[in-house]
Order: sequence, then structure tokens, then C-alpha cells
Amino acid sequence: MSIHRKALHMSRASSSPHQDARKQVVLRVLGILLVLALSFLVLWFQDVLRRMAPYGYAGVFFLTLAANASVILPLPGLVLPFTMGAVLHPFWVAVAAAAGASLGELSGYVLGFSGQAFVENYRVYQRLKALMVHYGPWVVLITAILPLPLFDFVGILAGATRWPLHRFLLWVFLGKLVKMLAITYFGGWLLPWMGLV
Repeated sequence: MSIHRKALHMSRASSSPHQDARKQVVLRVLGILLVLALSFLVLWFQDVLRRMAPYGYAGVFFLTLAANASVILPLPGLVLPFTMGAVLHPFWVAVAAAAGASLGELSGYVLGFSGQAFVENYRVYQRLKALMVHYGPWVVLITAILPLPLFDFVGILAGATRWPLHRFLLWVFLGKLVKMLAITYFGGWLLPWMGLV
């Protein structure tokens, strides 16, 4: 390789810390915009998503994914698994719903991961980061089981604290599975008992 090419290659390979910081800010802003756009698209196409329900387990998967992908605008994601538990096998409905819901929660994780630079200098962030380091699996598991919109904040916190993605997805899935099993089996028992299915 000639000296000119080597110098050109080295100048491209080394970027200044200022350029790296600018790239990180741009990527974080793009991540936040992506999550906001996804939330609004889910709300906009809510009727289209409801029409996917007759598609069985795949419909359950995609609808719960969409319902859980919305961070800012909460969407009802438990009605479909509740009713489908009376139509299809409740266990497999719960697995499909838990998988979709877990992947949908990535939007909160990405939002936190992208927005970490905006909160990392606050004392509250440092306390919450310590909480995630010591009790992260329990925090994620318990809040994923609870049928509250509280989990969005936990997903944002997990992303902001750079909690490992594979651990986040594992504990979210386990918590969502427990919740969906309770909901689908309850729906599978209650709706036929009431004569609605």
C-alpha cells in the first residue's frame, strides 16, 4: 500500500472524540424518534391490527407485539389473549402473547438506551442504576407480571442502565409468560362458563 493510501486510510479510521459524541447524539435522537413513530403508527393502525385476531397464534403474537411496542400511548394488550384462551389452547396462546409482548417491550429498552446520555448525570439515575445492578432480574420479572403500564418505565430504565439485552428479554419473557398464562387460562375458563364462547 502506498504512503498516500496508508495516510488516507489512517485518517478515516481515526475519528475525533467530538465526532464520536456527535454520532452518539444523532443515533440516540434517531432511536427516540423511531420509538415515537412506532407508537403513533400502532395507534393509527389499531383497526388493522385488530383484524389480525382471526389468524390464531400468529395474530396473538403480532397484536401483543404491537400493543407492547407503544410506549407513550398505552394500548390494551390483554383482551385478545383473554378471549383467545377460550378459542385456542390457552398454553400456546400464552406463549405466543408472551413472546410478542416481550419483543414489543424492546421499544422502551431502545428509548432508554437512546436517551441514556440525557439522564446519566442525575443522582436519581445513579440510584436506579444501582437498583438494576443488584435487583434487576426481580424488578423486571415482577413488573412484567403485573398488568400495569409501569413496565414501560422499567424497560426504559433497563436500556438507560445498559442492562444486557439478552437478560432483559429472558426476564421479560418469563414475567409476561406468567401473566399471560393466568389471563389465558382464566379467559379459557370464564368465557365458556358464561356461555360466551
